[in-house]
Amino acid sequence: MTATETRGWREMWRKEDWWAVWIGLGIVAAACIAFANGTSLRWLAVLPARWSSIMALAGDLGSNGLRYLALFVFWTAVFAIALRAVGQRVTAFLPAFAILFAAATAIFVLGQWQGATAFNLEPPLLALLIGLVIANTVRLPAWFDAGLRGELYVKTGIVLLGATLPLTLIALAGPVALLQASIVSVVTFGAIYLAAVRLGLDRRFAATLGVGGAVCGVSAAIAVAGAVNAKREHVAITITLVILWAIAMIFALPAVAWALRLPTGVAGAWIGTSEFADAAGIAATQAYGGLAERTGAVPGTTEQALQAFTLVKVVGRDMWIGIWAVVLAIVATTRWEAAPASARPDPREIWVRFPKFVFGFLIGSAIVSTFTAGLSLADYNRLVAPDLIGPIKDLRTWVFIFCFLSIGLTTRFRDLARAGPRPFGAFAIGVGINLALGFVLSVWLLGGYWTTLGQ
Repeated sequence: MTATETRGWREMWRKEDWWAVWIGLGIVAAACIAFANGTSLRWLAVLPARWSSIMALAGDLGSNGLRYLALFVFWTAVFAIALRAVGQRVTAFLPAFAILFAAATAIFVLGQWQGATAFNLEPPLLALLIGLVIANTVRLPAWFDAGLRGELYVKTGIVLLGATLPLTLIALAGPVALLQASIVSVVTFGAIYLAAVRLGLDRRFAATLGVGGAVCGVSAAIAVAGAVNAKREHVAITITLVILWAIAMIFALPAVAWALRLPTGVAGAWIGTSEFADAAGIAATQAYGGLAERTGAVPGTTEQALQAFTLVKVVGRDMWIGIWAVVLAIVATTRWEAAPASARPDPREIWVRFPKFVFGFLIGSAIVSTFTAGLSLADYNRLVAPDLIGPIKDLRTWVFIFCFLSIGLTTRFRDLARAGPRPFGAFAIGVGINLALGFVLSVWLLGGYWTTLGQ
């Protein structure tokens, strides 16, 4: 289905971006309604308990078996409805997702083991690692791909993330995040694009690589490749590079931030300007925040790190997808190819390319902020945090695990080897500039904002 075919009101029911919004906001609305009626989604939002012995694990799983079954039915139903609406085969999705859910549950249980906690192996990160090992050692059946909907899972998780981020915080820190994100997006794109062109790569390929590193990774690469008419293999190479660098940064960024003892807000902002994919950035941010909370060696919390990351990456950088798509589409049709005037892109394309889940993120924040307005801090911490926000966070964790496991299971290192060294070299130059620039902005120039974020 083309962008033209899905314009207008129809696109709100025929595009995956919008379904991530509907699913996320539906959960937020249900949580608010339940809370208003003196109950909660806590029963549905089941999590494996921390465990150190098989007996304790068996007891927890046995007592919560019905809750896990209900959660499986819930996620299966909402994702199946969404995929059916966008034209996917639900019959192919159902068995694949059943296996994915079972694997995600096993990984979640393993991540709650005290031994895994000691090594900072958070369940989402563990899901990514296990997925990578399987994808690069075992040949998975083609039908299993139907359940690996990483983009849908992470976008749904980001909408849920908005419900845990107060709207007042977005209003206060948003301008700083937009400024920082805009600087990074423009400079990183320019570095990767110029390096790729100098290395002899096609301009369309260079543009796809540039935006893949400067904005939102996979989503940006797909959007801009369509806007400039890049080749399919160019998209595949860009996505592979984005994922590989994003995975490397999951380990490198928290390690360097920890060595420098950066406050969690500052680390979250640096990860937000330096990571290349939302899912990977969230994994790195959660890992750093969790380590900070457990040790108390650096100031801040996991939520503060996530807030800083989200403001820079989701509110700031991801918004550049539509801008780059329109600008590069105009350049491609007017400078890179001979095209009739009637073929020039419509400026309204910015709306078509804009990531709709960003709206869901902001609306989710607005709903919860309005719903809890007027409550004292004591009431918020005593009632709202555990009974309203808590279940939303737990459901968010599940979709992030689905996402990270899907990414791991679809990342194959051999795909990059076929592309040769030039795309890797161009992207690596952008990585270096991105890291340095993000550090200067997050730590030296704007560190004061991020250190006190939410305080």
